[in-house]
Amino acid sequence: MHSATAREYERSLLAVARVVGLELAEVENWHCCGSGAAHSVSRLLGTALPLDNLVSTRRMGLDEVVVPCPSCFSRFKSALHEVENEPELRTQVEEIVEGDYRAEILHPLQVFSRPSMLAAIANARKQTFADLKVVCYYGCLLTRPPKVARFDDVEYPQSMDDVLRAAGVQTLDWSCKTACCGASLTVTRKDIVVKLCHDIFQAAKDVGADAIAVACPLCQLNLDTREEEVEHEYEESYQLPILYFTQLIAMAFGLSPGDVMLRKHFVVPDLKLAEVTAGA
Repeated sequence: MHSATAREYERSLLAVARVVGLELAEVENWHCCGSGAAHSVSRLLGTALPLDNLVSTRRMGLDEVVVPCPSCFSRFKSALHEVENEPELRTQVEEIVEGDYRAEILHPLQVFSRPSMLAAIANARKQTFADLKVVCYYGCLLTRPPKVARFDDVEYPQSMDDVLRAAGVQTLDWSCKTACCGASLTVTRKDIVVKLCHDIFQAAKDVGADAIAVACPLCQLNLDTREEEVEHEYEESYQLPILYFTQLIAMAFGLSPGDVMLRKHFVVPDLKLAEVTAGA
């Protein structure tokens, strides 16, 4: 899964799943879904690659796939949407992909925001954060396009807020929940990326946030690595750690900052976040 640059996401996600009784299985013969470039080179290839993974999933007797990366999530959802609505493309894909590919694609936030899971998270909470205020950043891709993603409110989603609140984390309303951070332009247009990141940091600071919670490895990496550069460019001091929502939940369940690899981040959380207090 995310066992390289996003190891902290993988570790904390699996830890949270274990505590709430969610059984996750690695799909056999899984390969790249093509979210990075395949669909821009060949539409047929970009559609067939994710659906072939779903064939492997169905052969294991499973019909739900949890996809932690919004880029991959979008590629899977787009592929299913395209074959559902374009008979000619569906015929071409089915000549390549042999087997049943009908499965439900879910982001972890969709799973954890189910009523039963929210109750399980609240019941499993062992620790809480003292005076920590968090803004939830969903990014520009997770809910868009709405007819394809079919996930939460496209402009003002609430699933991450609901999940973190169930874990005892205070979340704030703010204006940049689904703003773009510019991760896809990080090499070609650094000037645009710095401006977009600045707007996000400033909006979080304006509402009094101590940290930004994310659900996307690309957003986490971009915001985390750009913060020092943005501070220098705009002569501001933000010091906002960019944390996966699963890290916060895992610590609420009693895992230590070391367990969820807080020190791996470029912007290391201060004591307000790293120290948790027992009780509600």
